[in-house]
Amino acid sequence: MSGRARLALCAWAATIMAACTLLPLVDPETWIFQAAVLLAVQSGVGALARRVPLARALTVAAQALVTLAMLTLVFARQQAVAGLFPGPEAFQHFGSLLRSGADDVGRYAIPAPMTDGIQLMVIGGVLIIGLMVDALAVTFRSAAPAGLPLLALYSVAAGLSDGAAWLFFLIASVGYLMLLLAESRDRLSQWGRVFGGAARAPGMETGGPVAPVRTGRRIGAVALGIALVVPLGLPALDGGLLGGAGGGIGAGSGGGGTISAVNPLVQLSESLNVDQDRQVLSYRTNTDNMQEMYLRIVSLDDFDGTSWKPTERSITGVPDDFGTPNGLGPDVKRNEIETRIAAAKDYAQNWLPMPYPVTSVDIDGDWRYEPVGRTLVGDHGQDTKGAQYTVKSLIVRPTAKQLAAAPEPPPALKREYTEVPPSLPPVVARTAREITAGSANDYERAVKLQDWFAFSGEFTYDTEVQSGTGSRAIARFLQEKEGFCVHFSFAMASMARTLGIPARVAVGFTPGTPEANGSMSVGLRDAHAWPELYFEGVGWTRFEPTPNRGTTPEYTQPESSGDNGLPDVPRPSESASTAPSAAPSESESCTAQQVRLEGGCSSESAAALPGSDDEESGFWGLVFFSPWTLLIVPGALALLALPLLPMLWRMRMRSVRLGAHGRTPAEAAAHALGVWQEVTDTAWDYGIAPDESQTPRKAAVRIVRLGRLEPPAEAAVHRLAAAVEQVLYAPQPQVPAGLAQDAHDVTAGLRAQVGRWPHLRALFLPRSTIRVIWAVSARWSALTTELAARRPTLRRPSAPTGQNN
Repeated sequence: MSGRARLALCAWAATIMAACTLLPLVDPETWIFQAAVLLAVQSGVGALARRVPLARALTVAAQALVTLAMLTLVFARQQAVAGLFPGPEAFQHFGSLLRSGADDVGRYAIPAPMTDGIQLMVIGGVLIIGLMVDALAVTFRSAAPAGLPLLALYSVAAGLSDGAAWLFFLIASVGYLMLLLAESRDRLSQWGRVFGGAARAPGMETGGPVAPVRTGRRIGAVALGIALVVPLGLPALDGGLLGGAGGGIGAGSGGGGTISAVNPLVQLSESLNVDQDRQVLSYRTNTDNMQEMYLRIVSLDDFDGTSWKPTERSITGVPDDFGTPNGLGPDVKRNEIETRIAAAKDYAQNWLPMPYPVTSVDIDGDWRYEPVGRTLVGDHGQDTKGAQYTVKSLIVRPTAKQLAAAPEPPPALKREYTEVPPSLPPVVARTAREITAGSANDYERAVKLQDWFAFSGEFTYDTEVQSGTGSRAIARFLQEKEGFCVHFSFAMASMARTLGIPARVAVGFTPGTPEANGSMSVGLRDAHAWPELYFEGVGWTRFEPTPNRGTTPEYTQPESSGDNGLPDVPRPSESASTAPSAAPSESESCTAQQVRLEGGCSSESAAALPGSDDEESGFWGLVFFSPWTLLIVPGALALLALPLLPMLWRMRMRSVRLGAHGRTPAEAAAHALGVWQEVTDTAWDYGIAPDESQTPRKAAVRIVRLGRLEPPAEAAVHRLAAAVEQVLYAPQPQVPAGLAQDAHDVTAGLRAQVGRWPHLRALFLPRSTIRVIWAVSARWSALTTELAARRPTLRRPSAPTGQNN
């Protein structure tokens, strides 16, 4: 392998190793493989451009254009020309993705989900760093400054993550040192004996490190020292992806601290869309009112206009008795229940799922208590894997009259939980006022909001809809009327706040499915989000705006309103029993309320709707019969096949040259010359450049010496050289048979004397493919010469005889 090829490989490896520092920031980590492939194509283009050779600036420009084309193919295929060439729409799409990614970075905790915006930022950033490293280290032959972009990549990642940062530092530093040493070796091979000490016989090793190697090591040591110090000076960044774990959480010190912003909605969305449901929790309880057995994980009370997340709050040790819930008065009916919960061994959640409101918890492990949300959160890496615990909680049964007569909440609580940001679109508050027009109190307003989403607003429940980003996400949901529990709970809580009703969003699980042994099974698809509204005297109260999910609370139904004077809200009739049932309904028809309470009907026609032939034919029609597909697929295949073209060309030439021996003397002579050409090209691929000034005999001696061939291969080379001399100099050449086999023997001898990487280099990037460029250049020169010769000469016509000028 040549020095420059070795440098290019080391630059690629160093960039990938430095990019590994980003692995803890994003989930899943499979993006690193996609980045490695795209970076390999980028490096391959640079290697081909330097081999031509192109000017340094043109080499970098070619790599940049190919990088842009690859990003377009991956992220903006539908907006590009032929799926590969970016235009104005593609650049607008890139800008939209980057803005979305910036919003997601500020929204999610580490590790953030791999949204399209974050994926573009991560992979695009790695490709830009890779281009800079390849340009500095390989194109401009200066590996030491190439450590600066690698240092920047590592420093940013190390400043945001924790835990095994030292391991990723070690990986990144090894990559940089490998790059420095590769450059030192390449420079040493060019400078010869200036720094090499005494002359050495072929194959002898040096006695110790030479000056460039020592210099590379010193530069590496200084750079690594800077890499260790720089992350310590980075400012602490809080919130979303840029927020680390607070004290007392994860790797914190315990004994107090705060809860950092996390976003369990990512897991919720993924759970609802799993291909196969699996159990994550099972529980037994001593109540018959299973409709109220929502297992609450955490409450989201911080609303910034684009998302909901938990507020950073102080945490303490888990008390023996949590006390009476905030706002619950003595006149409201309640009964205490006991629930025994077991988490699956593969279910990892930092927050503990429990019925709400909790009065006490008996659990082993390192857990901390957050009093405002009445939640438990794991400390020092504690999670729910295989946890078994007992929870005592209350089932609160307020009446509609009590909720309607609720007094004003405390000013501080109302101020905190009715805050809405200025970026919230005005349509949210306007729609809330229109829906609740004529209401006498906050309870009526809350019920009207719930029923508008669940029944009269003609909303559609769809888990495939993206959660959405940006301040207009709620406005788009109100317009398109399609979404799942996240959209409904976010929208209702936001609208309630605009009406002056304290609101927050709870995340957890619906009651689950009854088992034959009397326990309840909770699966991933039972994940849910719902709004909680505060009423003084009752406390935080659950509402259910999501159609086809959960159960409608009894205190929001007309039957439980009594004679409180509330207007009847049109809604479908309830089934006789609202208790969960393991058996499917046998009714021919299904009311909207049955769909809501039981999760759907069991008729075959309804079950067949989601997978109808029309949907499938429409999808596959878009895939296979889109006119752009005819251009995108061949273009993508051509791009993927580009790195294999040198290998394919060499395989084709080898097959032609080592083909049939030929029957006539002329064909035999041509065959001998072709076999010799193949042998010299193969030696070239393994690093022995041809010398056209030498005779075949001297060229054979040179191949044997530089290739360190064994006697069988050495004899094969000399037989081939003798055959070529017969063709070139003998009056009547006698070409022996078996030349093709001799060529195979020489190839095997050359391969046996090199390592794996030189062999792969000779296979995939053979040096002799430069002959293609030479041949094209020669043909172009011949064509221009021929066209110039055929061009008619334009002469000025002479004057007629006898005519005076």
